[in-house]
Amino acid sequence: MTNNTHPDFARWQPSYDPPPPGHVSGSRLERVLRQGHFAVTAELNPPDSADPADVFEAARPLAEVADAINATDASGANCHMSSIGISALLTRAGMGTVYQISCRDRNRIAIQGDVLGAAAMGVRNVLCLTGDGVGVGDQPGARPVFDLDSISLLRTIRTMRDDGVFLSGRRISSPPRMFLGGAENPCIAPLDWRPDRLAKKVEAGADFIQTNYIFDIPVFERFMVRVRDLGLERRVFILAGVGPLASAKAARWMRSNVPGVHIPDAVINRMEKAPDQGEEGKRICIELIQQIRQIAGVSGVHVMAYRREHLVSEIIAQSGVLQDRTTLSADAVRA
Repeated sequence: MTNNTHPDFARWQPSYDPPPPGHVSGSRLERVLRQGHFAVTAELNPPDSADPADVFEAARPLAEVADAINATDASGANCHMSSIGISALLTRAGMGTVYQISCRDRNRIAIQGDVLGAAAMGVRNVLCLTGDGVGVGDQPGARPVFDLDSISLLRTIRTMRDDGVFLSGRRISSPPRMFLGGAENPCIAPLDWRPDRLAKKVEAGADFIQTNYIFDIPVFERFMVRVRDLGLERRVFILAGVGPLASAKAARWMRSNVPGVHIPDAVINRMEKAPDQGEEGKRICIELIQQIRQIAGVSGVHVMAYRREHLVSEIIAQSGVLQDRTTLSADAVRA
């Protein structure tokens, strides 16, 4: 007897076509960067919800300007919807995503399986992170894993992609086509060590780097001088982290409580003197993007607007960094 209730698998099966020549993933983010355009990524704050509509609501203002949207992986050691789930939802909706992986919560077996699953769902960008310790989150009794760290995770996924094998040496029939990313904190001591750590991530396989917030341009410029001295800007795409501060109070709290964040006194003083601190925070972000755009070796910005996602499209538009996109090829605007 014929069963007509079987799903039509071919209807929703994602394409697994090979990437274009010279590319490792074929993602929109990779194409934009390799064409020499100034790229924009943005961070999505994951919902405490199982409703996909909540994901799309948060992504909507980011998708207007972002080449890829980062799905965070329990950042700050706090539980939210999973990064792989958000990445799958956004990819099915035609949006480019950056699937973040934290080494805190899963061992190498689970991570390698998740990478294959994400690739099968159409995810083409991944950000490799060590992850915050469980003690900073709201469930400090959780057991941390840290089987890998960010550098060994980069090596692991590069091995899966380029050599087509698991860490065990077992063959992968269809390797994951992933554009590999890492993170860096250019403005946090020890400053002299930061470019050398970046070099280690490049050696491990990083194709792109997203930095933590940049509020101190002179310090970031010195970092980039050393990056260029090492020739790293020719081997990796660097996206500088930016974001709109909500108030001077919020800036002081971030500086004291968020690991890896450096905000100079001059920025906080400017916020305090402003009649509308939220509007001033937006102006500062726009100015920072425009200054960062002029620094040799920087390939884009990564916008982190916690609970202020609605401002991202306006900030990017007013910064003017997407004006050169009129020459962007049709292939590059597909996720």
